[in-house]
Amino acid sequence: MSKKHNIMGNRYIKYFIVLSLFFVFGCSNTKYLPEGDLLYVGSSVTIKDSIIKKKERKALEKELKDLLRPKPNKQILGLRPKLWIYNIAGEPKKEKGIRYWLRNKVGEEPVLFSKVDLDYNASVLRNFTENRGYFKVRVSADSTAKNKRATAEYTVQPKKQYKIKDVKFPEDSSALGKAIARTSRRSLLKPGNPYDLDVIKAERERIDARLKEKGYYYFNPDYILAQVDSSKGDYEVNIRLKIKDETPEKAKIAYKIDKIIVYPNFSISKDSVKYNKEDIVQYKDFTIIDTANTFNPRVFDRTIYFKKGDLYNRKDHNLTLNRFVNLGTFNFVKNEFKPSDSLKNTLDSYYYLTLLPKKFIRVEVLGKTNSASYTGTEINVNWNNRNLFRGAELLTVSVFGGADFQLSGTNNGKNIYKLGAETSLTWPRFIAPFKIAGSSEFVPRTKATLRYEFQNRTQLYALNSFNASFGYLWKENARKEHQLNIVDITYVSPNNVTEEYLQDIKDDPALGKVIEKQLIFGPTYQYTYTNTMQKRRKNTFYFNGEIDLAGNITGLATGANVKEGNQKTIFDVPFSQYVKVKADFRHYLKLSKESELASRIILGVGIPYGNSSSLPTSKQFVVGGTNSIRAFRARTLGPGSYLNVPTVNSYLPDQSGDLKLEFNTEYRAKLFSIVRGALFVDAGNIWLMNEDPNKAGAKISKDFMKEIAVGAGAGLRFDLSFLILRTDLAFPLRKPYLPEGDRWVIDDIDFGSGPWRKENLILNIAIGYPF
Repeated sequence: MSKKHNIMGNRYIKYFIVLSLFFVFGCSNTKYLPEGDLLYVGSSVTIKDSIIKKKERKALEKELKDLLRPKPNKQILGLRPKLWIYNIAGEPKKEKGIRYWLRNKVGEEPVLFSKVDLDYNASVLRNFTENRGYFKVRVSADSTAKNKRATAEYTVQPKKQYKIKDVKFPEDSSALGKAIARTSRRSLLKPGNPYDLDVIKAERERIDARLKEKGYYYFNPDYILAQVDSSKGDYEVNIRLKIKDETPEKAKIAYKIDKIIVYPNFSISKDSVKYNKEDIVQYKDFTIIDTANTFNPRVFDRTIYFKKGDLYNRKDHNLTLNRFVNLGTFNFVKNEFKPSDSLKNTLDSYYYLTLLPKKFIRVEVLGKTNSASYTGTEINVNWNNRNLFRGAELLTVSVFGGADFQLSGTNNGKNIYKLGAETSLTWPRFIAPFKIAGSSEFVPRTKATLRYEFQNRTQLYALNSFNASFGYLWKENARKEHQLNIVDITYVSPNNVTEEYLQDIKDDPALGKVIEKQLIFGPTYQYTYTNTMQKRRKNTFYFNGEIDLAGNITGLATGANVKEGNQKTIFDVPFSQYVKVKADFRHYLKLSKESELASRIILGVGIPYGNSSSLPTSKQFVVGGTNSIRAFRARTLGPGSYLNVPTVNSYLPDQSGDLKLEFNTEYRAKLFSIVRGALFVDAGNIWLMNEDPNKAGAKISKDFMKEIAVGAGAGLRFDLSFLILRTDLAFPLRKPYLPEGDRWVIDDIDFGSGPWRKENLILNIAIGYPF
């Protein structure tokens, strides 16, 4: 046997010993228990003597088990490591130090059987089961003890589940009774469905929600009584909904809106507003008491959905509050409705608005590291002015600087530095020559931006980049968002190109595209859909689609055709003409409370035509790096099977393409405390639309799937509440630049080999999740 195999064998023996010791110590938790007590290790719920279908029975058993308290100590592979850490840490002498941290932050105190109340749990199971329609259920509880461990066993014996036979709504002739009766069409209580107390509660809330849209401001669900009659036999119930006799009179009345009073300078600390007569402004249906003349009254006309004489409804109530919050100008929004002192059955609406600071500065520091690529840092300083023109506008002036550098490797010394400034002005409305209908729930925005950036790649070249844009941002609802830039202009000009880089261009003409002057203009559009905020859903999705149309109308109008030698220029700079589309789709599958499977697919294609033979370098696609295929260096993978090698001056030029396909899937699970773990697989590549004589294998072909790169790895994520620090260690499984037949490199994996680790292991450190 070789020396290498002896070393590997000894290492595996050490691993086995450590793992064995872990299991041994993991089993010693009971020796720390108080005298005479037992460790509670779990419970079971069994439904017996029932005609319930097996699938329904299992689901009910699971629901019942989730109700039991307390929960036993958490397990991993049958062990309780957090309990073991708690025990070995011992009692700390002071509230700080490693022992205190291990015991109170990482560890978990033992759950003792003496804390388990069998009778209480049995009553909880009985009540829950009866609320589901299994009346006169019998529940028994028992326990088993062995080796200082105890379990609890609960047996539930339900009878046949009762079903709903008939549902009756109020039949009285009052306005309230008729209003409730009109909601019956969408009732949650359906004849033939099982009796369920939770459904009855939900039905009362549904009726209340409908009444709130009809002016019944003072009504609430408790004023509805559900009378259940199970005396008819045949395991059926009749349900009669009625208005309780003790319902107050004001809850039976539909109210309209009278006065609408707004206080834009309300102070929470003072809880009052002192004003003079001249501070009162009457604008349309609104009385505005603005002691500092802070806002143009039109702001409130666009924000408040109530008008004088409107019937009160909760939808307009909530929409108004949401829009005030979305303006981004107010720190606190309070709304009150009070009975009018001048008109019967009417409400006066009061809005108390507390301002955020008008001017403020925000500093952002960003950073990421890729062990095989660049370490990046950036700082942004933003000065903001809210309500610039008294219309809740936001002016932002930013200056930023950053550096991407590599401490070692092929790009050592070719660091990238950038410096720039940006000014943007955002209006909380659509600014257009014609009226645009926006979402009622969210405030639409119009945004104008000017940006300049100077980027210097030392020893090679520098680029000046100017950008101007004007467009709209709006949301249909909480899930759907749009961004349309009707004007988006970018001009890039090179500066300080070194002789070294000019010499490299002679060897690789494709490098010359990086320093070409670029003029890009045209509309861009983005659409985003997401329901990831719905935490209780098992499946959630995110989709972002982008379309970029550059120079299309200008190209068609001028008859530009670079293939026929008819390339057009503006101010002596050829303008870009292309269509670019990108789609980013993500799916999150919730496996348990603390684990999920996250997947992403990215498809992108850019088609240059007319005045362009290729996409501008700044608009092309790239792969690799901390948020992409993590087993490969950032911007060095592809295109296709092309192998990107260092130039004679030892640096790796960025590689980009006209098409992109990328797939990522990642299993995420909480390990302990703030630490989460991940296992992932990444795959994909980029390609060119047209042949490049200097990049063999870069053009897309029918065999493009043979040029897919694949990487895998594992990572740790540290959830610090205010940010998530991510570390991912990845290695390649498939290298598309190797000869066909040799591209899968799984057999070459050798973690014990120093040269293999140096060439293949990539450590990524970044902020936040990759997707």
